[in-house]
Amino acid sequence: MQILEYFNHLEDIELYIILGLFVFTIWFILNTIKYYKGEKRKVKHLHKFAKEGEIEAQQHLAHRYHKGYTVKKSCQKAAFWYQKAAFSGDDDAKGFLKKMLKKKNC
Repeated sequence: MQILEYFNHLEDIELYIILGLFVFTIWFILNTIKYYKGEKRKVKHLHKFAKEGEIEAQQHLAHRYHKGYTVKKSCQKAAFWYQKAAFSGDDDAKGFLKKMLKKKNC
């Protein structure tokens, strides 16, 4: 008798596991969407501040374009923003720009 009750509880455990996996999947999807919306917002703000002449924003934006981090990888845009930052006096941007010109590719 006890063995039958034990196996009946296993059926309940399977349902709880399936329910837990379903809840986790929904949570994961929603947090992934939230993360990418936040990254998109960051890139939008970086563009705004970079256009206003903030050197750090220009360098961060150039780095994102250089690596393809949450934006489409673009050597031209990366070089453009590194050049803007370099003209504003950022030594790191000058170094990255020199490396890009030596390699002649991203």
